[in-house]
Amino acid sequence: MVDVVFQDLCLDVTAGGGRPAAVAEFWAAALDLTISGAGGEDSKLSPPAGVTSARTVWVNAVPEAMEAKARVHLDLCLPGGDPAPLLAAGATLVRAADEERAWHVLEDPDGIVLCVFDPLTVGSGQLGVYELVVDAVDPEAIAGWWADRTGAAVHRHPDRPFVWLEGVPGFPFQRWEFNPVPEPKTTKNRVHWDVTLEDATVADLTAAGATIVTDPAPDARWTVLADPEGNEFCVFAKAG
Repeated sequence: MVDVVFQDLCLDVTAGGGRPAAVAEFWAAALDLTISGAGGEDSKLSPPAGVTSARTVWVNAVPEAMEAKARVHLDLCLPGGDPAPLLAAGATLVRAADEERAWHVLEDPDGIVLCVFDPLTVGSGQLGVYELVVDAVDPEAIAGWWADRTGAAVHRHPDRPFVWLEGVPGFPFQRWEFNPVPEPKTTKNRVHWDVTLEDATVADLTAAGATIVTDPAPDARWTVLADPEGNEFCVFAKAG
């Protein structure tokens, strides 16, 4: 049974100073998306015609600056693992790839982390976003929780402690990874995902361990929840 279907991603960006526009331009260039206004400083980044709408990214201006290390990020595959196109688009290099860690760590214009891989090192035959990565105190437990909600399969590395999901309904990337970290979540995630209810209700999700972060306004189309590790996600009713 599938409770929810992946819908899209949202990025919170510090308002003012042209920063939301700069972040929208960066991610549009990085992910081959088209920018359209969504009201105020917010933007909608849409995929090309014929590409799943689940690749849509919303850039939302928020008043608060980033307060802690990002716990949710994207891993991208670029030709040869070369981050130069992203640096030219406005990213900052945080750590270059080396012999021990064969990927570059970058930050977008607001400080949201992203990693760049050579597709050959991860066995991906595709360029672009490879996986959505979520830091977790208990990767097994939270991966299992989302697997139960989506009907996806949990995969485990033979030598390393991270786990990942494949087969999440609507998920537009190759993997959804949960990576172990020692510190618990303390602030709102700057990156979150939206889901659409399939064969469940908000009450079913809370009964399974989610919590309501924000009660919806009477005219709101979504409810903000958090999973058992505190990761925010927005829940939309199924169309029709």
